[in-house]
Amino acid sequence: MIYLKYVYLQYRVTFLPGAFQNVNVSLNETVEAVVTRIPPDVAFITLQFHTLHRNATLSYTRIPDEGPFLSAVDSGLLTALQPAQIRLSLFLSSPDEEPVSGTGVILSYSSTAPVPGACSMESSLDVDPNVYISYNLYETTVRFGPANLGYQRGQTPAACDTSTASDTRWRLEYDVYQYFLPESDLSESSLFSSLKAVADARGMAASGRLVVTLKSTDKTAVAFSSIPGQGVIYSVIVRDPVLNTSASYVPAHTYACSFTSTLDGCQTLGKISTKVFFTIAGLAGLFVCFFGHRFFKCELFCMGFSFAAFFFFVLITRTTQLDYDIRLTVSAVVGVVGGVVLVMSWWRFGSVMACVVVVGLMLGFLVAAVVLFTPLGDLEVFRNSDVVFWVTFCCIMVTLPLFFVRWPREGNIVTCGGVGAYAVVLAVNAYVYTSLSYITLNILKRFLNNNFSAAFTDAPFQTIDYALITVWAVLGVCGVVLQLYRERSRPFFPPSPYLMWLQERERRKTNVLDPSHHVPSLAGRLVERARQLVGRREPAGEHTPLLL
Repeated sequence: MIYLKYVYLQYRVTFLPGAFQNVNVSLNETVEAVVTRIPPDVAFITLQFHTLHRNATLSYTRIPDEGPFLSAVDSGLLTALQPAQIRLSLFLSSPDEEPVSGTGVILSYSSTAPVPGACSMESSLDVDPNVYISYNLYETTVRFGPANLGYQRGQTPAACDTSTASDTRWRLEYDVYQYFLPESDLSESSLFSSLKAVADARGMAASGRLVVTLKSTDKTAVAFSSIPGQGVIYSVIVRDPVLNTSASYVPAHTYACSFTSTLDGCQTLGKISTKVFFTIAGLAGLFVCFFGHRFFKCELFCMGFSFAAFFFFVLITRTTQLDYDIRLTVSAVVGVVGGVVLVMSWWRFGSVMACVVVVGLMLGFLVAAVVLFTPLGDLEVFRNSDVVFWVTFCCIMVTLPLFFVRWPREGNIVTCGGVGAYAVVLAVNAYVYTSLSYITLNILKRFLNNNFSAAFTDAPFQTIDYALITVWAVLGVCGVVLQLYRERSRPFFPPSPYLMWLQERERRKTNVLDPSHHVPSLAGRLVERARQLVGRREPAGEHTPLLL
């Protein structure tokens, strides 16, 4: 039997193997973790300790600086046991001079199991079983050190890089797993309960999602799409396919945001400018969803605004270092110009087909983003080649407008329903997190970051996402059906006001029977009116009433 005891000044906490125990480390306090009664078939032991966002220090010595140690939110130490060793001590402390609360567990492995991180050459630890996470706005990168074959107590471990034969570490395989925490839940209790489910290899294999399996010849780093505010646990399980054994690295978690930042931290994620922008966009989308085709000029303005604002935001982000709020404001102004240009092009030239093709590109963009948001987008051919990805995306995007040539009114109404309803979803996302926003956000990230292609773009689908998919579908279908029914007896598209004015002017010139033909021009009417106002009235003469 293995016991893990944390010795405090006043009390003691005892752990059972594989059982989590919450631990509080007070200021200026060192907690000793004592493992006793270690069975002889156990070759090495890992100690994990996890906190929500504060660093904790694990060390082999009471004073961390006197030996190897690790300070991290998710930290772990691996100890290879000596012959006849039945007792082990490790130490836990707070590196930041403030109390730390977390949860810990010990896991034991036999000599046939691989040793996680035993061939890590970049760590200060001799054996580093930890998973390291780094993130930015676009991607989250998971790194870990190579493992080695297991060995008996007291034996010398196999050399890491002297040979690539089948009896060396090069036969090992690494399964990279991903486990999503409940959406919009930043609580410590949610994190700890999830860690209990996936701390070991069996739990992660049962509850997590296998993302990729790496060979020993592959780079021990995997990139994922960042989802700020969404908790994710990453873990690596190293397998020995010859002995059919496995061992788990220390799982690590991230929310892709900061708990300590006073601006745009995890608790205040989402800028006011973003909420205002997408709230207005959602209201406009709801209007377009149900009335877009009837109010054709309003629809053209909204589509032109979206098209111009999106691509100008990409351009200004890639070429400047302006603040986000400034970029969003300038993009909105350019979007207004783009909407006005699209409306005026229809007003002046009357080319409905050209405008509908632009509208069709908006629907094609959304459909292409949806297709590549599915697991198809994580295919290796798309992650390894930007050319293949963008060619596929553009092919899907330009295919839909071709159908608009044959059915322009129906295509325009379908675009109003689909795109307008998705704008409502984006407005909801400004206040409540939903993975559906990453349908288009992943495309935006790929535009802005040249290295984003290698990232896995899967996102969690939980209750709120299924509810919003239903809302999206219901709004879209209702909007399309309502507009098709209302417009069934009307002309396909309203006529161009400018062309109507030209026709009316020509008609008035040629039709002398039309009373309006004899109406003076506007300039003539203005001159005559001014003459009446400033001119002197002639006397009316005698005012004697007429005799009956």
